[in-house]
Amino acid sequence: MAKETKKSQPALTDEVVMNKIYLIRGQKVMLDRDLAEMYGVETRILNQAVKRNRERFPKDFMFQLNNKESENLKSQIVISSWGGSRKLPFAFTEQGVAMLSSVLNSAVAIQVNIRIIRIFTKMREMLLTNKDILLKLEKLEKDVTTSKQDIANIFEALKQLLTPPAEKRIRIGFKPDEA
Repeated sequence: MAKETKKSQPALTDEVVMNKIYLIRGQKVMLDRDLAEMYGVETRILNQAVKRNRERFPKDFMFQLNNKESENLKSQIVISSWGGSRKLPFAFTEQGVAMLSSVLNSAVAIQVNIRIIRIFTKMREMLLTNKDILLKLEKLEKDVTTSKQDIANIFEALKQLLTPPAEKRIRIGFKPDEA
């Protein structure tokens, strides 16, 4: 009986997963090769499972990168042009990643998917929190600007009250004031 050798899987930390999430076409996506590595399968196996279940992956769940996007990605993450896949990679949105757990029915795939979905959720929560903070800062900035003008007006009024008026000479006598 031959002993099965398993490829050791890298530690799947939040940071590792976050570094595999890219912004392409205005969407946060993960590439087929990165997902395959996390699941401990070959990229072709992952893509075959997706092709067999194509109806589960509409365009908003998964799309294939075009040449320009692929080249841009290669330059960003320094992928060698030699070796590796000769096909354009597939990009999976958060919903596509969630759907992968139904076509890659292994314990590893399910656990990895849970981890990835939690990280996508954390990222969304962080963005919403940052948005709330930015809105509060804008409001505070407007309040401070308004308050600055109010404070300047108060100081101007105080200066006028503290500065004695210029003495006006009052003439006493029977001579009319000359202009």
